[in-house]
Amino acid sequence: MDSLTQIVLGAAVGEAVLGRKVGNKAMLYGAIAGTIPDLDTFASYFTDTITSIEIHRGFSHSIVFAVLAAPVLGYLISKIEKKSVAGWKDWAWLMFWGLFTHPILDSFTTWGTQFFWPLDIRLAFKSIFVIDPLYTLPFLVFLIIAMRKKKTNPNRKKYNRMGLLISCGYLVLGLIFKGIAYNNFTESLERQGIFYERIDTRPSPLNTILWTANVEVENDFLIGYYSFFDEAMIRFEAVPKNHQYLGSLKNDKNVQRLIKISKGWYTISEKDGFLYFNDLRFGKLNPSDENSGFAFSYKLIPDDGTVRAEEVSKRPEDGKQILKDLWERIKGTSASE
Repeated sequence: MDSLTQIVLGAAVGEAVLGRKVGNKAMLYGAIAGTIPDLDTFASYFTDTITSIEIHRGFSHSIVFAVLAAPVLGYLISKIEKKSVAGWKDWAWLMFWGLFTHPILDSFTTWGTQFFWPLDIRLAFKSIFVIDPLYTLPFLVFLIIAMRKKKTNPNRKKYNRMGLLISCGYLVLGLIFKGIAYNNFTESLERQGIFYERIDTRPSPLNTILWTANVEVENDFLIGYYSFFDEAMIRFEAVPKNHQYLGSLKNDKNVQRLIKISKGWYTISEKDGFLYFNDLRFGKLNPSDENSGFAFSYKLIPDDGTVRAEEVSKRPEDGKQILKDLWERIKGTSASE
């Protein structure tokens, strides 16, 4: 999830663990704990694109990291907060839960986490977008209300708990919505007589009302969108795999790493003499535009006998139009369309 959401979660968890003893400092250190796992993003400044992708949400998002880092961080905090009634074990327990709940929340997103590192298993329920205001804002409101209460005020615990319960409830609701969307996608494929090898579903940006599916058939990937307000049958857009464009490059170690990262959900496109590796797991930038590019696309650049990947940058100026089109699509399609 985005940084603000993880800060809110970490602060709420810190309050639940130690708020009655240390007040708002529990929220402060909980927020810090909720931020620490995402420091792995700094790897992009020191490594190549593919390596930074592999590192992200790896070791720092594992239960192993939480167990190892919590005592160390707890000890450091105890030295900073020497006058606190909380000891290093209390701070270590707070840090553990802050570090532990961060990857649990991230596991509900499309990217997922290597929660069981070093096992090569990425936990990804794909039931919430990485930024979802309906999850974050109510959670933030209850946290602020709790923060304004004295640590001995019973309502402080009550409001913090309400925020945690509502946020957890939203995650459960997302799983239910995912199941409903999945059934609608598979039923639509069956009605249209489309035979497929596998299907992958996830919510579209900023909401859990509009869902998208990637469907693998023999030579193409089909991309479909379903809103709970739709009246028309789901339409699927065919996107050619074009894996043959890779030729001998398919055996290149870096291309193989990208294929592994994408779980095989990728297409190849060509532009200006360069090949582009498009990761389909995160969909298109604009679900309403069939000509839209993909959210994650990598330019394959020959480099000293191998291939170097360079992520295609996104244009900020397109954001306003994308949000407008997304809102229109969320409102659904009529039966006449």
